[in-house]
Amino acid sequence: MKRLEDRVAIVTGGGSGIGKATVERFVAEGAKVVIADLDIATANKVATEFGQVAIETNVADEASVNAMVDSVMARFGKIDIAFNNAGISPPDDDSILDTSVEAWQRVQDVNLKSVYLCCKAVLPHMLEADKGSIINTASFVATLGAATSQISYTASKGGVLAMTRELGVQFARSGVRVNAISPGPVSTPLLVELFAKDPERAARRLVHIPMGRFGEAHEIAAAVAFLASDDASFMTASNFLVDGGITGAYVTPL
Repeated sequence: MKRLEDRVAIVTGGGSGIGKATVERFVAEGAKVVIADLDIATANKVATEFGQVAIETNVADEASVNAMVDSVMARFGKIDIAFNNAGISPPDDDSILDTSVEAWQRVQDVNLKSVYLCCKAVLPHMLEADKGSIINTASFVATLGAATSQISYTASKGGVLAMTRELGVQFARSGVRVNAISPGPVSTPLLVELFAKDPERAARRLVHIPMGRFGEAHEIAAAVAFLASDDASFMTASNFLVDGGITGAYVTPL
């Protein structure tokens, strides 16, 4: 399908994982994609692979985000889609009893403040055009609590979900849609690292997924492409759960 033909999309954190898979899907659907990533070497590799553009961006820094958006507007003249996906889940973000204030703030800046900055930067351009789709990456942990806590990550994703609802409602009559995607556990480098460092903690997550497996990045990318497209034209302020049934489960199948 070419549902995104001639549309311009920004993907933050597009150098790996769900971001990279979404770049691939957006390109397949006909979009022109800007990969905004702090790791410019990795972003450039993805840009070269798919014939797109990479811009070095610190999503937690207002000036860097604004410069990236200005560059996209100068190059393409419009922004149709913004997938605010960049995020971190560092090992020092743990139980509230063990997580330092510095570790807490670092995660909040990258996971939540960045979404605020990116939405703030692209919204005026979308509002002027009377159209646009913003997709913010939340998480199933914004809906469920976990005894294996990553306290700042969980709080940041809850903030992303609440902010998305607010923006979706505020701009619902403007032609701009704002939705959150909430992936379940996905087989990305972050999860692989968790398995390598703490297999028991990772295994405790797997047992709760009714489908009995972790998701794949391309499965989340397909859902993002749907939200970006006109197929989702009556969806805004929503939480789109793509989680293998984890948030709907009381007990899982044998």
